Amino acid sequence: MTEHADRTEPDVTVAPATAAVTPADAADAARLVSFGLQPRLQPARDQEYTELLRRYREDPPFARLADAVATGLGLVVLEVSPRAGMAVTAAEDSVFAVRMGDYARRTSADGGDRFLHGLAHLAVAALAFPRPEDLADDGYIGRISVNGVDSFVRQACRRLEERSAEQGENTDPATGAPGLEAAWRVWARRSAAGATKDARRLAGSTTGIVGKAAAFLTDSGFLQRTGDDHGGTYRTTARYQLQVRDMAGGAAMAELLELGVVPVTDGTPTLLPAEDTDDLDLVADAGLPFHS
Repeated sequence: MTEHADRTEPDVTVAPATAAVTPADAADAARLVSFGLQPRLQPARDQEYTELLRRYREDPPFARLADAVATGLGLVVLEVSPRAGMAVTAAEDSVFAVRMGDYARRTSADGGDRFLHGLAHLAVAALAFPRPEDLADDGYIGRISVNGVDSFVRQACRRLEERSAEQGENTDPATGAPGLEAAWRVWARRSAAGATKDARRLAGSTTGIVGKAAAFLTDSGFLQRTGDDHGGTYRTTARYQLQVRDMAGGAAMAELLELGVVPVTDGTPTLLPAEDTDDLDLVADAGLPFHS
């Protein structure tokens, strides 16, 4: 008896092919990255931005495409969320990277002051987010003032002077001393404000340098100006918190915090006053924690 083979084709479930990336998809991904490069643009105020953020969160292939566009531009995506938008930072070799030398040349005629401008930015970050829990809490809002940051750095200068005196190093820092120590010595010798003929503070004074840093951070969407008291008061944004998280492991930040001017422990006051600080004129509530 001859057996007849069953030639019926078996049922095979074919997975749908991944949709090809279209020029429109690439344009939308690039558009989202372009929104991320406008740090002062708030997603809640732009319907297209809000829609692209939603698509990023709900459409993984689109998210990968947007990430690839950012990577190709030398950008690092820190977070994509309704609160921060598409928060990106520039890699060191990116065309969007801001060099401290370039920044110093734009803010001061004396390029030799660039390390003071760098110290001002470091101090703003440390005073705005002095504790690990401040950086971890998405609801945390740091508040700083220009005079408060200057007083904070001068307090750090006093700590360094005391430490150097204990070690018998009252002149130039010894080999192997922290790299920022030289900058702090120059800061301590620089006038806090000075004044021009029309009573404006000098750009090369320490409060002038901090004011330039705060203005730059405001233009970059990292701070929001809240008032004119104490040389100018500011609050942090979600983007700035993400940026500081990214830099928090740096040696310079660690060196500043290790001075003990701001505690980095559990929940004690955000600004730790040193002994005999009456002459420092510390600004009340500078850098204390606030939450939304």
